[in-house]
Order: sequence, then structure tokens, then C-alpha cells
Amino acid sequence: MKLVSAEQSVSTIQSGNKIFIHTAAATPTLLVEALTNRSRELKDIDIYHLHTEGPAPYVDAQYEGIFQTHAFFVGSNVRKAIEAGRAEYVPIFLSEIPRLFHRRIIDLDVALIRVSPPDKHGYCSLGVSVDATRAAIQNADLVIAELNPNMPRTHGDGIIHQNDIDFAIESNAPMHFHEPADLSEIEKSIGRYCATLIEDGATLQMGIGAIPDAVLASLTNHKNLGIHTEMFSDGVLPLLESGVVNNSQKRVHPGKVVATFAMGTQNLYDYMDDNPLIAMLDVAYVNDTKVIRKNPKVTAINSAIEVDLTGQICADSIGMKQYSGVGGQMDFIRGASLSDDGKPIIALPSTTKNGISRITPFLNQGAGVVTTRAHTHYIVTEYGIANLYGKGLRDRAKELIRIAHPDHRETLEKAAYQRFKN
Repeated sequence: MKLVSAEQSVSTIQSGNKIFIHTAAATPTLLVEALTNRSRELKDIDIYHLHTEGPAPYVDAQYEGIFQTHAFFVGSNVRKAIEAGRAEYVPIFLSEIPRLFHRRIIDLDVALIRVSPPDKHGYCSLGVSVDATRAAIQNADLVIAELNPNMPRTHGDGIIHQNDIDFAIESNAPMHFHEPADLSEIEKSIGRYCATLIEDGATLQMGIGAIPDAVLASLTNHKNLGIHTEMFSDGVLPLLESGVVNNSQKRVHPGKVVATFAMGTQNLYDYMDDNPLIAMLDVAYVNDTKVIRKNPKVTAINSAIEVDLTGQICADSIGMKQYSGVGGQMDFIRGASLSDDGKPIIALPSTTKNGISRITPFLNQGAGVVTTRAHTHYIVTEYGIANLYGKGLRDRAKELIRIAHPDHRETLEKAAYQRFKN
């Protein structure tokens, strides 16, 4: 590992290279900035990443033809560029992204990462984001790291020796944070309904945001819960500290919280730092359905943008506009379905902020189906729980209309009658 300046660290990147950028809270902002500053010397650079935090200057219109971005998950920093055609979205299950690198379907030249500084043995940590970054490091010809003391050192698959890093810069840039939002009454209601579906001894998967936080806040009287999830945030901390989550019933990594990335406040990062309770593992393993299903009562809670009357779930686009990505929803929906007494749950408000029903006769034109109607079990809104599993299309429609916003039920009933003649 050669310790150099940010400018020097990216000087060996060449036109035509394929570059991976570390994920979410681990986004190496200084390296991204240094790469973009070399734009006049480069062309035909392909950039690959999941969700990233902070600026994404490489998608600006002035760099068209220099940087081409391929996003496996779409964040707010690249949405406009994708809509304008300057970047593109790659739909893929989160669990399968490492295969793209291992099989050289995407033959990476460079990985830009953020890690903790080397310990006395020379080992750094990928910290809060192991995800597909581990596979990127294993397959890239050149690894460039930002050594940052603010990155928590975590246990698991994210350990990398300094000898496996080609160039490194030193940085004290703050971590990327996600502050918990205040919960609305609608979100609290959804959380309470979801909590009624969660049994003692269940293994939980849920993401980040108001609804996952509302669910977690409703679990204070539960017992012996476990966590095996692609990501987590601050909402799990009170349950860990109270012992509600003790991971005692899990069959895979009992006694440990298993995840592949995390994002939250400084409190979360402090809790994760050198904590053997937390196992940060490769996403190809964490999100593998054959691993997920081994745990008991896997309860997977995921979100959606809209649901049609047959149970098709759109979770990654608003009509033709790409909003997020497939992510790990299907990995865990299927894994939970195959788990003993598992429960796959889709939770969403019944309407948008503008009062438009999220339960619709048909998905909007161009909307992507992330979870098929054959995979859908439970749908939860602030008006209750619909169980679609094993039901025909007519009965599914009735279940969904029952939990739709009252202002839209009559319209949905008419649409259901017209379609199903009953």
C-alpha cells in the first residue's frame, strides 16, 4: 500500500476503465471528487455502484462521454441523470451483484473504497458496508482506499490487509449519516399491525426508514428476536440494549446480528465499532435464500410504491421514472416464504402524500414488478392486514380493497368487478 495524495491515488486510472464505488455510508467522497477532477484526461469510464451517499458529480451533464454510470440501486444523487439518459439503472437482485464481478460479466479494473486505518497487524475494515464491495475488491486490478478513522471497525467478511490495497489516502471526513425521522400516526399504525404478525423467536429483516422504525418501536414486549438482514439502522439499538433482540433462536449465526451494510447516526456507528455481536458479511451469503430460510420464523418487512389488485408489487419505480432498485426485497421475500413459519410482509401507506391510492387496479404504465403476485403473502397498510397467500385473484382484490383508503374503495370495487366479474 502506497500512501499518496488524493490526486496521485487516481492518477493510474485510465480511459476505458471500469470502476466500482463503495456503498452508502462508506462512499469515499474524496476519491470520487479526485476522480471527477481528472475528467479532462479521461473518456469512456464506466462507473458501477449500489446506493451511494453524498455528491455524485460524475453524472453531471458536463461529463457526458467521460463517465457512464451504471447504478444497481438508484439514490437521489443519480435519479435526474438516469431520467435524462446520462446514466442507467441495472435491475438485479442484490444477492447476485457479486457474481457479476466473480464471473467477469463486469470485469472491474478499479475499486474505490473507504476503510478504517490499518490495525497493528496491518488489517483494515470495510466497516459499515461489506455488501458487494468485498467481491469488487477481490476482482479489481487496482484497489484505492480512503483510510478514515471515523469508519467503525466491524467483524466478519470486511477485513482487508493493507497489502491488498494499492494506493491509499488519509482522510478525516465525517461518515455519511441518516437521522431517524419523526413517525406519523399512519406509520405508527402500520408498525403496530406488522408487530402483530411477528412471533416471539422470529428472525427479522427490515430496512431503513419510518416504517421499519415504527415496526421496531412496536416490538418492546416481544421476546427472543433475532436479526438477519441486508441492512439495519438505529431502530434496532433499543431492542438490542433491552434484550428483546438476543438472536438466541437463530440457527444461522446464533447470538449475532447478521447484516451486509448499515447506515444511521453516530450512535449506531459507535455501537458497531469492534462489537463482536455484529457480523458484517458478504451480500451473496447474507441474501442467499438457502441461508435465509434456515432461520426460524423469518419475518421480512419490505416497502412498496404501489400494489395492484392481484398482488403485484412495484417497489423500484414511479411509472417510468426509476426511483430506487430491486435491492434485496425478492431475496428476503422468497427466503421468508421458505422459512419454517416465515412471513413475507409488504408494508406501505394506503395513499401517497397527495392522496393517490397506492393500491391500484393496475400498476402504472412502465412500473417495474419487483415482487410477483406469486411471491406476495401479507400486505399491510394503516387500515389493516391483507393475506393474499393461497387466494385467487378475486379474493385477493377483496382483501386489498379492505385495507385501502376508504376514499378509494368504491373505485377499486368497480375496477375489480369490471375485471373479475364478481
